[in-house]
Formats: sequence, structure tokens, C-alpha cells
Amino acid sequence: MSDYKEGTREGDYLVRGTAWGGKVRVFAARTTELVGELQRRHGTYPTASAALGRTATIGSMMGMMLKGEEKLTLQVKGDGPIGQIVVDANAKGEVRGYVDNPEAHVPSNSLGKLDVPGVVGTTGFVHVTKDLGLKEPYRGSVPIVSGELGEDFTYYFASSEQTPSAVGVGVLVDVDGKVLHAGGFILQLLPGLTDEEIGRLETALGGLPHVTALLDQGETPEEILRWVVGDELTVHETMDVKFVCQCSAEKVEQTLISMGETELRNLIEEEGSAEVVCHFCNEAYTFDKPHLERLLQEATAGKNG
Repeated sequence: MSDYKEGTREGDYLVRGTAWGGKVRVFAARTTELVGELQRRHGTYPTASAALGRTATIGSMMGMMLKGEEKLTLQVKGDGPIGQIVVDANAKGEVRGYVDNPEAHVPSNSLGKLDVPGVVGTTGFVHVTKDLGLKEPYRGSVPIVSGELGEDFTYYFASSEQTPSAVGVGVLVDVDGKVLHAGGFILQLLPGLTDEEIGRLETALGGLPHVTALLDQGETPEEILRWVVGDELTVHETMDVKFVCQCSAEKVEQTLISMGETELRNLIEEEGSAEVVCHFCNEAYTFDKPHLERLLQEATAGKNG
């Protein structure tokens, strides 16, 4: 961006860049407002907020790896009480997500931190689906390795995309459940790195404070990246990241019509109305009897057309 000036961006944003002569690809994000919006919409308890927020942060950075109208869906299906975590993201910095059980919460771990694996589980799978505009979407799946999510997506990149990576994410939640800080980074190692350089990265990552501790100090996404790669950072793009849901009354109408004539007729006769709630944003769409009867007419016309 020609008008880009580091340290001037407020709120949530994403950073895409390279380091060490293009041999390391880097992404970083501040997602505090996004995760706060997810928390408010779904009423997530603190540990569920951390799990959903970490996944949404990773999704936002993976979305920045896409281009144009491409989009992706992350699904984390573990054996913990939170059930499934689902996040959608695209190349425009638009993210949405939900969990099966927003009230999932367990006591803090031995370090006094939110026990994310305790709600996610340590057995299950991470699924990534990318709609790249091709005939068939790309699908990749790996087993959950720890339930911490950062480590699980580190394993995903190495195993499914054959890209050695380091993923760090964090969500800091206040005692009242409010999201104080959220953010993360992804480093991807490209061909050409020497063993010495890989060793330097590993040492830097090993000594890196927690992402939320850095955000709490006022560090920007760019500064978090410099903790790892030093001053040899070139920022190629920054982008706002925000909660956006693609649901609409029209889309819900089409879903009801697609149920078919028989099911719609039963709904009208037995219930007299319908309420459809979007998983992703908790928006409720209400349809009274006359509205449902109009949709039935459309369904019947479509069948006979």
C-alpha cells in the first residue's frame, strides 16, 4: 500500500509480508474487536471465547493467503464439550464463526491460563475447505495434535500443505467475560533457508512472549513479527479484518422453498409460522403464515414450471 505508515492503524487489521530475503512468508493479525463481536453474538463463556477466537484469528490470516472471491471454511471437530468450531473467512478480511456449545468452559490450567484443549478436546480432526473457484473445492484434514489450535494448524500446514510453519494465537478474556486482546501470527518457511537460519527462528520462537502479552504491551502485529524475524521485515499489505455474515432474508427464503412443497405445507398446517436462526451471527428470521404461504406458492410454481 502506497499510503501505508506503520503504527498508524487503529483497531483490527491483518499484515502480510516477507522476511530474510523472501525466504520467510509472514502474516499477523490483531482481532480483538472481531473476537469481541463473536463473543457478544454467541454469548460464549471465557474458554469457548478463546477457542472460537483463536480459530477465527487463524482463519482471518489464512483468508489473507487467498485472492479475489476465494474463501475458506475451518472446522475443528474434537471430543471436548465445545463440540464443533466453524469459521468462514475470505480474501477481503471478512470473518464469521460459531461453536456448537458456546457455554463450554472448564477450570483454568495449572499455569492459570484458559484451558482451551479442555473444551476443544485432544482427539478429533481439523478440516480445511477452500473454495478457489475451481470445479471442486480443496479439502485438507489432519488429526488434532494438542487442542491448543496454534499447534494443530502448525501441523496442518506441514502435513496437508507441505509448508513448514509456525502458528501462534492468543485470546485474553477478562474476569467478566469481555475480550481484552486477541491476535496471532503465521510464519511459513520457504525454500532456501539454511539450517542456521532455521535455528535462529526456532530460538526466537522459543523465547517469544505470549501473543496476548505483547498485545497488552501495545505491540502492533508488525512489532510481533519483528520479535521473531528481526528488522528484516518487508510489509507487502495491510487489511482491515471484521465480522461479516453473508446471511439474508432472501437466502433463508430460498432455503425454505428448497424444503419442497410437502414440508412447507406441513410447516404451515402444524406450526403456522417459522423462525430460522443463523448459526454464524444469531440473527433470527421470522416468517408468518401469509409469508410461508407465498413461499409455498413459489415452491409449487417451481415444481410445475
